[in-house]
Amino acid sequence: MAATSVAVVGVAVGTGALGARYLLRAFQALKSNPRARKFYYGGFQQAMNRREAALILGVREHVALEKIKEAHRRVMVANHPDAGGSHYLASKINEAKDILLKKSKASDSAF
Repeated sequence: MAATSVAVVGVAVGTGALGARYLLRAFQALKSNPRARKFYYGGFQQAMNRREAALILGVREHVALEKIKEAHRRVMVANHPDAGGSHYLASKINEAKDILLKKSKASDSAF
């Protein structure tokens, strides 16, 4: 009976150690992979360009119009002022969409 409980404890400790090792490796791989980051971390430039607009919406600079509209909708739903989001961010998101859709040439943000 005592040998059985010792074996069960040994298997449990071994399984826990292997699980922890797997989680540590997965975390390190996620941390070192820059493509795993989904959001643009950084401040805004004085005048928004196509690169910054694409980073804000999470798309490439040259992408289909439908992808731009879909990305704009997705980001806007998460940051809309009526849902507790910031008016400033909403204006930057709209400005990014306008730049990528070539509706605006200059920065016309209210902020």
